[in-house]
Amino acid sequence: MEILDMKCAEYGNMIVEEIGNASEKNKIESMITKALGVLQEDGLYAFALYSKAKSGEENTEKKTAKLLYDKTFELLKTDTIGILTGDCNDLLIGIRENLSSNLDNLFLAKELLERTLVYARYHAKALDGSSSAGGA
Repeated sequence: MEILDMKCAEYGNMIVEEIGNASEKNKIESMITKALGVLQEDGLYAFALYSKAKSGEENTEKKTAKLLYDKTFELLKTDTIGILTGDCNDLLIGIRENLSSNLDNLFLAKELLERTLVYARYHAKALDGSSSAGGA
């Protein structure tokens, strides 16, 4: 049995390591903090919409938002967690199809994503000139 908190830490680390640009650590941390605020204040679906709307490749903030969207989807779809099931290939669709009628899984998903974003924010704070976010 895998400890879910460690899975959140692993994904939080992956988000930051894939960007790994220490010179942009403030922008990375800022986007993660904003996304976390949306998740906590407005819920899981609003977080997914926010992250998708802010996604792109042009700059560090857009890359961070895209990774947040993609990695949180991956996390909820993993075999260990399995909250998003079926053939859905998008976070928004997965939330609508899998969580609209299961309140327990909705709360679990929100808690897991909050933990993941908190770990990602700490990994971003830990970025240094070596472009490594360190271990969990």
